[in-house]
Amino acid sequence: MKNYIQEILRRKDLLFYLVKSGLKAEHRNSYLGYFWWLLDPLLNVLVFYFLVVIILQRGEENYGLFLVVGLVVWRWVSTSMNSASKSILRYSSIINQVYLPKSLFPISFTMTQLFNFGFGLIVIAGFLLIYGVFPDWHIIFLPVLIIIQLTFHLMLGLVLGYATIFVRDIDNLLSYVTRLFFYASPIIWEGGRLPPEYSFFVDVNPIAIMVTSYRDILMYHQMPDFLGLGIIFVASLAISVYMIYYYSKNEHKIIKAL
Repeated sequence: MKNYIQEILRRKDLLFYLVKSGLKAEHRNSYLGYFWWLLDPLLNVLVFYFLVVIILQRGEENYGLFLVVGLVVWRWVSTSMNSASKSILRYSSIINQVYLPKSLFPISFTMTQLFNFGFGLIVIAGFLLIYGVFPDWHIIFLPVLIIIQLTFHLMLGLVLGYATIFVRDIDNLLSYVTRLFFYASPIIWEGGRLPPEYSFFVDVNPIAIMVTSYRDILMYHQMPDFLGLGIIFVASLAISVYMIYYYSKNEHKIIKAL
């Protein structure tokens, strides 16, 4: 495993190239280009705001801000899962010709979506100004929260990137799984509105914990759920390390499957 990690580090230039090319490829043929990174979360907020507030006549005070935080964080989760799951398959022609550490590809796609999330933070900052909500000293925990979520995405990317090679149906099932987690997390609805017998599903849902933690830091000026975040980080880091080891021992299987 040590040699495998050293090989990944030797290929850091390739990793930077994959991240850069991934950023360019996302909106290569669109007229608005990179502006979509700002426009996409805004359009999502408008759609759900119209549905919940105008049509259903629900939503708490500052619901627009509540909504944009949840949707931007969720967008980072869903795009990371979907892109990383297909990352190795996407570069199968190169992988079959040149030896490269295969874990580089889910890592690069995960890092690409981190940059996209940065544009989402700009949208959140704009909504904070519009609603007159200014973060206090709790904002110092924001980088920690981003690192925890990035580790969680890295774990998902390594697992899904490998599994999708051998079970291609995962790519089709993933859209339903992400939809389930979307509605099972307090992204467009308030977690406290669930009946007590169902609150367990939010308490153990890592996405719900992370979304709520962003709101705690940015909107409510309170400490996030460090216990839940700590469990997510430790579990994600442990699985990520194991997956790197697993890649190092089973990369020959990837070549055969491709």
